[in-house]
Amino acid sequence: MIKVFFVLLFLMFSLNAKENIDNKIDKASSKIKNFSKSYSSINKKMAQNAKAILNQKKEIFQQQKYLEKLKVQLKNKEKNYKLDNKKLIELNKAQKKLKKKQDKIEQELVFTIAKSVSLSVILEENYSKDEGSLIEIEVLKNMFKKTKQQVKMLNENFYANSKAIDNVNSHASNLEVAINLIDSKRKKLIKIQNKNKKALKKLQVSERTYKKSLKKLIKKQDALKNTLVKLKIIKVDKIKKAKEDAVRKKAFSSKIDDRNLPTVKKHGSSYQAVKTKKYRGKKTITPIYPYTITKKYGTYTDPIYGIKIFNESISMKPKNKNTKVKTVFNGKVIYADKTAVLNNIVIVEHKNGLHTIYANLSQISPNIKKGKRIKKGYTIGRVNEELIFEVTQKTYHINPIRLFK
Repeated sequence: MIKVFFVLLFLMFSLNAKENIDNKIDKASSKIKNFSKSYSSINKKMAQNAKAILNQKKEIFQQQKYLEKLKVQLKNKEKNYKLDNKKLIELNKAQKKLKKKQDKIEQELVFTIAKSVSLSVILEENYSKDEGSLIEIEVLKNMFKKTKQQVKMLNENFYANSKAIDNVNSHASNLEVAINLIDSKRKKLIKIQNKNKKALKKLQVSERTYKKSLKKLIKKQDALKNTLVKLKIIKVDKIKKAKEDAVRKKAFSSKIDDRNLPTVKKHGSSYQAVKTKKYRGKKTITPIYPYTITKKYGTYTDPIYGIKIFNESISMKPKNKNTKVKTVFNGKVIYADKTAVLNNIVIVEHKNGLHTIYANLSQISPNIKKGKRIKKGYTIGRVNEELIFEVTQKTYHINPIRLFK
């Protein structure tokens, strides 16, 4: 009864563990699917890398899940495996003995049958009716009877021994199957372990590349933010910013935890929310045309490190190289310079405390200088790769897309 209870308890535990693992895999798949749908919230290449990393994590997790299962199976069968090998050696010895015995029985049986046939032939011959002949016939009859009994006994021994040989062969065959199965699983275990190591190595390389891209993106954001703070266009809470930086540093220093794959750690507790203001002014032109949005305005949670990022700007990829960048309103240039992180930046001040920021310009128009007044549609520079466009009003941020017609 106690044994049955423990078996049931083990089965319940196994089912729960399997359910938890399956849930983790489903969550990871869902995360990949959702992230894939909204990749435009960040650089497309980064989105593809993140998707590949999550897929690798899922694959490694499934491999590890199977490895653990295989290890348990092998551990449980290890004792039987040793016993089976020992039994197989004993059975092979018994097989040889039985075969030797069978050959001996077969030889005796052939000899005894031949003897029985000879006696039968002799008894069928006509003998004289004298006393000597009668005694001889009785002796031969007696010998023939004993030979027949011996043939019967040898025959029974032969079939009994044949049956024993069949049983030994069957048992040996079953043991060989069981041993080969464990050997096969061992080979499979080694193969999956090697595959797992390669996948982890690939994952580490992918993660390093992704981390580099993410850090670069954050560095660009911070560089633009610092420029706007210096120009007193926006304000940043230093305490919250320090906490946010500490959280990000911790997230980036964390290594891949192969025991908890594909779990993504959340690092958003110190996230600094950005004040957003609804735009109520007139609609205007776009700074470049034609274009595609590669990074949207708003909150983005990185799927690998769980870091919350707020995109204060939008990224606009021009359809053609060396595309003209135009100011979207009348205003005054308050900043026009080349930077180390964001290439060339132009900031234009408009009425009602509105500012438009044009970053990552490949070049600034020669006549664009600080203090110059310009009209809507005036060319302020050119862009090759991607225009970072940001809008602020009295320290608040505005979703740039709301400005366009």
